[in-house]
Amino acid sequence: MIYEILSVVEEIPEGRVATYGQIARLIGRDKNARLVGKVLSMSEYYGEYPCHRVVNHAGRLVPGWPEQRRLLEAEGVAMKDERHVALRNVQWDC
Repeated sequence: MIYEILSVVEEIPEGRVATYGQIARLIGRDKNARLVGKVLSMSEYYGEYPCHRVVNHAGRLVPGWPEQRRLLEAEGVAMKDERHVALRNVQWDC
């Protein structure tokens, strides 16, 4: 299941974001958004993945990870405010 999650994250195009719940649905585990978050928090042990492209259901960035905003802005992701992406404009349509 770890590699299923990471495989989906790899598919998120540059300049787009996905939500934890969206990834959970894509791997057939609708109720496991938190598990997706846990796996992504440990992704450094599995290689390099664009985990910065994953946000919560409201478009909120990961608390305590200021680099996420910088990475997303470098890809041209529109921000709603300091802590949220403009989800309607940048959510991955998969």
